[in-house]
Amino acid sequence: MDILLRDATMTTAIFGFFAAAWFGWAQERPPAGPAKWWLGAGSSVGMLLAVAGGVLSWLNWDSGSVLGEGSGMTLYLIILGIEFGAALAGVLVLLAMGRREYFAPWICLVVGVHFFPMAPVLDNVLLYPLAVWLTLWPFLAVRWADRRDLAHSFTTGVGAGPALLLTALPALVAALAGL
Repeated sequence: MDILLRDATMTTAIFGFFAAAWFGWAQERPPAGPAKWWLGAGSSVGMLLAVAGGVLSWLNWDSGSVLGEGSGMTLYLIILGIEFGAALAGVLVLLAMGRREYFAPWICLVVGVHFFPMAPVLDNVLLYPLAVWLTLWPFLAVRWADRRDLAHSFTTGVGAGPALLLTALPALVAALAGL
């Protein structure tokens, strides 16, 4: 995989931002102890990656992207639209059922599944392990939350946030190597 410079910088920016968001969502009802500190640190690292990736993207916007070739952007937008539609539909069903505690696991599952078709579109093999993890993690997170009386958002976020950080970091390394 030779990730293009702009794609690497955008991956860093987007995954850093969403890692920060998942760490933030996990702060809904964390257990007592140092969890809040670690979640805050994870959010901070995610935001630093988001800003670094965003600045590098802006500075290297003309370097090219796989989305600029052929039907890449169209497929990207279709997958994104399906993802948003599925996420919204699931949240509305959960809302109607009075099961808000399942919002985070549902969103994580949808995000995980969407990375399977997105990986070849973005020509990024790092998205496959992320897809597997984010698809399986919500089931483990719900089980963990229910056994320990933890918030589903906490258990989901502590698995999703680090996974996104661990995917953003190699993208940043690839971007820096491509400068």
